[in-house]
Amino acid sequence: MKLNRTALRTVDILKLVSQKPDGITLDEICEQLSIPKTSAYDILTTLVHTGMIHVAREQKQRYTIGLTAYRVGINYTNNMDFISTIDPVLKAFAREVGKTVFFGVRADDEIVYICKYEPENPIITTATVGTKNPIYCTSLGKAILAYSQEEEREALMARIHFKTYTDRTIRNRTDFLKELELVREKGYALDARELEEHMECAGAPVFGPDGTVMGAISVSSLYKPTEDYEALGRTVCKKAVQISKLLGFIGKI
Repeated sequence: MKLNRTALRTVDILKLVSQKPDGITLDEICEQLSIPKTSAYDILTTLVHTGMIHVAREQKQRYTIGLTAYRVGINYTNNMDFISTIDPVLKAFAREVGKTVFFGVRADDEIVYICKYEPENPIITTATVGTKNPIYCTSLGKAILAYSQEEEREALMARIHFKTYTDRTIRNRTDFLKELELVREKGYALDARELEEHMECAGAPVFGPDGTVMGAISVSSLYKPTEDYEALGRTVCKKAVQISKLLGFIGKI
């Protein structure tokens, strides 16, 4: 059976980049895969154009896995054992709290919504399965990053470009680090209308059997001045702990 060399190199590049959450340079790719720079560059350019790979245009461009790759993988993800485990729990949770519930994962300096669960009378949310939002102004992103490994967190912090979405958006590294400390103290994160003026969300991390953060769950609702969002955060945290235990996590958060 004759295999196409370019296709094989493309798959090898995707696999390598997917293993580098902090990004990898063209030179590193060529060195590790023994691919000529011109060939690797042409493949990477195509993958970036199609969204399969994301490029951070810094002094040296760094490549990370792209949103299209996550979307392609959603069908597979939906059939994974852990999704089938958490699916009924989060569906019931959405009905219980009467709000929209999400499960999301990190994609470089953004989060991607993998699952969405709505109550009987859902509110309209701009976030849908497969879409992404900044990590620094979402409860999902804050919850995931707060509990990520320190080295991984520091590398990511250096690449975040803070953009103002509302008057409440965190705008610099110092304030964001303080926010992450607060998240670790409480066990949950709030986005405090930092992304959308009319929405408030609470999120908490979900851990796998090895103790690493797999993603996070969040509850989203229209902002109400009378709502106790700290209490909502504690509720979300308890549910995230329950889900983590269902997935085999036996440590202490």
